Amino acid sequence: MKLDTLIGEPWADYGLVDSGNGRKLERYGRFRFIRPEPQALWAPATTDWRAHGEFVPGSDEDGGGQWRFAEPVPHDGWPLSWQQVRFTAQTTPFRHLGFFPDMAPVWGWMREQLAGAKDPECLNLFGYTGVGTLALSSIGARMVHVDASKKSVEAARGNAMLSGLADAPVRWIVDDAAKFVAREVRRGRRYDGILLDPPKYGRGPAGEVWRLEEQLPGLIADCRQLLDADSRYLFLTVYAVRMSALAIGEMLRQAFVDLPGVVEAGELGVREEARGLTLPTAIWARWSRG
Repeated sequence: MKLDTLIGEPWADYGLVDSGNGRKLERYGRFRFIRPEPQALWAPATTDWRAHGEFVPGSDEDGGGQWRFAEPVPHDGWPLSWQQVRFTAQTTPFRHLGFFPDMAPVWGWMREQLAGAKDPECLNLFGYTGVGTLALSSIGARMVHVDASKKSVEAARGNAMLSGLADAPVRWIVDDAAKFVAREVRRGRRYDGILLDPPKYGRGPAGEVWRLEEQLPGLIADCRQLLDADSRYLFLTVYAVRMSALAIGEMLRQAFVDLPGVVEAGELGVREEARGLTLPTAIWARWSRG
């Protein structure tokens, strides 16, 4: 299987300014932040790392840490945009800022896959704050957005209002993703596209435990049953695990062996503005009708 790299380029409201020595400097609108980045093994391009805030990790590699601010940052967040989609960026206790900018090429690719589709309906699992959902809703797709966190789904609804899509055909669902998909299979449902962005570890609204390495194959098998030969895509991203893009690509190829189309895999990355190098962020695998 040939591996490919999807590279997120800078845009008006986001850019990877510089990286190195295990950290990265990013701009989110008018604010600049420093966050840990273990894959930035090189030296930074510049010494000018002035920032509004920095996330300082704890001693536990699996979590912990806190934001330290050099200048005031709005506690309730500030608006950003990607193409037609508007959303709120905000410093969170988990070091993220309310969305994942490396997903921008994925949002664009999914839009391309839906070109010419009549009244498409797509599923966004582990949908977080909904930027991926709104990227497709903004071009007319009917969406089902699922996340186990009520707070994340509320944030996604807020982003829909910010984007002028409050009345768009989106079903906002607080549920355990694996259980929801299993029920959809029993209902005989189908979708034109599915996006999965699962965490390494998580809990559902009723305390369900999600462990990616154990449960991902079963979830992929169920998602396959929600797609048919007329469907357009499934896109899977995997972060922060000791797993290969080849491994998830072969898993997907096995699951989709009975459907026509193409299975591909590779890495996600972000283009650094200082010198154009690519910072790797995640691995991915996808099926498309081709």
